[in-house]
Amino acid sequence: MLAALALTPLLHAAEPEYKSELFKSTKLVYEDDFKGTTINKDFWEVRQNTTWAIKDGVLSGSPSSKEFQEKKKASADPSHAGLKPVMWLKQVPENYVCVMRVRYDAKNYQKGFPLFDLGHHIHTISFSEKETKLTIKKNVETLTVDAPLFALNEWHDVVIELKKGTILLKVDGKKHIFKSANIDGAGQHQIDFKAVDFGTCQIDHIKLWEGQP
Repeated sequence: MLAALALTPLLHAAEPEYKSELFKSTKLVYEDDFKGTTINKDFWEVRQNTTWAIKDGVLSGSPSSKEFQEKKKASADPSHAGLKPVMWLKQVPENYVCVMRVRYDAKNYQKGFPLFDLGHHIHTISFSEKETKLTIKKNVETLTVDAPLFALNEWHDVVIELKKGTILLKVDGKKHIFKSANIDGAGQHQIDFKAVDFGTCQIDHIKLWEGQP
């Protein structure tokens, strides 16, 4: 019972609407507080046969079944065995603001780092105990900062804003702005949530806006 309670996000009083730092105005594209029971497949796509469901107002993800993992490991594509929960948020605009409350659970970082992919393998924001790293197009450019950090096994309020040349990342109010000519959301249309191998992911609520100059 205590373990179940630990995964339930704390209730907060209504907060004022988020005000973008990169855009003069925004247009709401999607929002969800997961009060229903059905995942909105117009905006979410489960990947690698991982297990996702809405439980107690939280979108919760866990690894794929043991049967699927063993089958994939024996195939020509063992890297997509669903050891970590993976989910795509779709219909993401080229320029956007995304505000969410999320957590990645795992025993430690030894099985890899939790991350957000802004565009599939285009702008990868990964988190370790000591640093946060933005990797652009796998090996084109890497930018590393000491903060903000995203700890395992804790709820975090996350803001991501992206426009050409700039990504703003905010975790629990702590902010860093990445600048690079290689940052560009054109043609991407997704944010990928990827947890740690054998870990879980929970999303309490999410809002997505299109950024307008």
